[in-house]
Amino acid sequence: VQLQASGGGLVQAGGSLRLSCAASLRTFSRSAMGWFRQAPGKERESVARIDWSGTYTSYAGSVKGRFTISRDNAENTLYLQMNNLKPEDTAVYYCAAGPYKYSDPRRYDPWGRGTQVTVSS
Repeated sequence: VQLQASGGGLVQAGGSLRLSCAASLRTFSRSAMGWFRQAPGKERESVARIDWSGTYTSYAGSVKGRFTISRDNAENTLYLQMNNLKPEDTAVYYCAAGPYKYSDPRRYDPWGRGTQVTVSS
């Protein structure tokens, strides 16, 4: 497995979770990365992206100010800190490698196994 997301769970609205994505990619430290999510019956959407160095980040409008993407290249790990969670954040969250300038999930490969995040109201 090249990418493995973890850290999901059930949380009440207003709560926090921190997702991790452990990467066994040899190119992780040179790869831009992204977090995506997919809710039942909906298309997969971009949540946040980060360039290879961690200098540049980009967020979906719906999570800006609540979520923070970061990375530790020494540990080959990508993170997503999620605060003030809302029921509409409920989805399976995935990490993937791809070009920073694109948010289209079809531009990203490979993909990790997702982790379920459920936010109760």
